[in-house]
Amino acid sequence: MKRFIRAAAAATFLLPLLAGAASADVTIGVTVSSTGPGAALGIPLKNSVELWPSEIDGEKLNVIVLDDAGDPSVATTNARRFANDDKVDVIIGSALTPASIAVSSVATETGTPHLACSPVPPNVAGAKWTFVLPQAADLIARTLFARMQKDGVKNVGYIGFSDSYGDLWVNQFKAMGKDYGLNLIAEERYARPDTSVSGQVLKLVAAQPDAVFVGASGTGAALPQLALRERGFKGQIYQTHGAVTFDFLRIAGASVDNTVFASGPVMVAELQPDSSETKKEGLDYVTAYEAKFGEGTRTQFGAHIHDAMAILKKAIPEAKKKAEPGTPEFKAALRDAIESGGPFPASQGVFEYKADDHYGLDERAVVLLTAKDGKFELVK
Repeated sequence: MKRFIRAAAAATFLLPLLAGAASADVTIGVTVSSTGPGAALGIPLKNSVELWPSEIDGEKLNVIVLDDAGDPSVATTNARRFANDDKVDVIIGSALTPASIAVSSVATETGTPHLACSPVPPNVAGAKWTFVLPQAADLIARTLFARMQKDGVKNVGYIGFSDSYGDLWVNQFKAMGKDYGLNLIAEERYARPDTSVSGQVLKLVAAQPDAVFVGASGTGAALPQLALRERGFKGQIYQTHGAVTFDFLRIAGASVDNTVFASGPVMVAELQPDSSETKKEGLDYVTAYEAKFGEGTRTQFGAHIHDAMAILKKAIPEAKKKAEPGTPEFKAALRDAIESGGPFPASQGVFEYKADDHYGLDERAVVLLTAKDGKFELVK
């Protein structure tokens, strides 16, 4: 597989261009946060692109990858370049919620299908051209809240990022926590680049919650995890799927004891029963990724890239029946094929989008995990 680097953007690579850019029939633009505070999420996305096939249904793929550093303004610039200069047929990205929201706006403006690789709020997921790859926040939240209820939790403290990702989870709690007998008694925030949350954690501990719910992602989710245990908090901690990485386990160490994580099933693909509709795709992804990048390097973030391709493998041939790649008509046909062409079995769930549901996942997309001896285990 050849790879060509554009001098105009050091973070850009094209794959594969078997006979130059003009020979590629389907063009895909990928914007990811491979540097900056979201790099722990973005790098696995970028790496996973390298596992994509060279063609779909006989059409060669021209894939352009740009780094947005998690900055919404850069993500906007990347998306505009994809749509206006590169004439892409579909945009994929980004790793962080604020950047994905920015890309969605451009997708809507330019009529370009967009597969978002990070959770986005309902108003963004409701956009005509955007389809979400991660599990919907309410699906993850309901799974966690039901577990809290089962664990006898009543009073909850919340700590999360001071951005749209953090807003997403606290809003879910405020919207449905009472349905599970849960009360929010303390709320704290911190910025992604912060190196300490001591002040916020002291306030949480002083409120004496039964449990703490963390709305953060990547290695940044380990910061409150560590601080809570260091300050003597012995209650349960609940983390979203954004925290489910082996890097998190490495950084958090023994502080993960008594923690419950919601996760996509790919993180424990081997532990799934053979009847699981996500096991085959999950094992295919995990096997390929860890063969290339090392044992224990899988993430569910990277798996979103695998799932994007699982969707496109079925949607592109359908769109080709109506129009040629590189045209507005093809983009519209591809959008329609994504929306109505499911189900799409994938590593993180079985996607079946509808006109009024661009999340497209159900309970098959969520498992509950805990951690022991540096490994994730299914919660029984």
